Amino acid sequence: MHNHKRGILIVLSGPSGAGKGTICKELLKQCDNLYLSVSATTRNPREGEVEGVNYYFLTKDEFREKVAQNDFLEHAEVYGNYYGTPKSKVEEMLDSGKDVILEIDIQGALKVKEKATDGVFIFILPPSMEELKARIIKRGSETEESLMTRFKSAYQEINYVSKYNYAVVNDTVCEAVKKIEGILLAEKCRVDRIKESILESKEGTIHEQLYD
Repeated sequence: MHNHKRGILIVLSGPSGAGKGTICKELLKQCDNLYLSVSATTRNPREGEVEGVNYYFLTKDEFREKVAQNDFLEHAEVYGNYYGTPKSKVEEMLDSGKDVILEIDIQGALKVKEKATDGVFIFILPPSMEELKARIIKRGSETEESLMTRFKSAYQEINYVSKYNYAVVNDTVCEAVKKIEGILLAEKCRVDRIKESILESKEGTIHEQLYD
């Protein structure tokens, strides 16, 4: 299999309230060749959640066993439950030529970056801190105290933007999605991704080799 046929790993993160989830949903609607990586967790399923769609639900023992076998691209413990990104499924999708999107927190993204050096790391930013605050308030589930905590941590999280390849400001979901599609198109034309397929191009045109 030619290198150029391998999909691209896209890692999307950003502060709480930046709108990552909405952007992801819209991207998946618009891009046929995109697979959303499903995380594994040890927390109990919430009503309406489906195994293999929302999460892979594991027991703590199963999860620890997978950690020991190095089956996760990244994993973390959050409020007593484990969460992780299954490596084999991501690899399987990339090898089949699908682009894979991981929507994960910043710590998880930085762990993935250590292992997946050819990944594309995109940081979603709110248009302004005022807008971020308004979005967090609009969720309505916050006490004054937890609101301040979330806002403070979002403020600190923005400092991590320099660790990413791209920053996309989420003014409107439609515009943010367009920017991400543009990033992916540019990445697919990068010489370090496609040089082998250009040099090996014996049959068919180079255009067919790259864009089929």
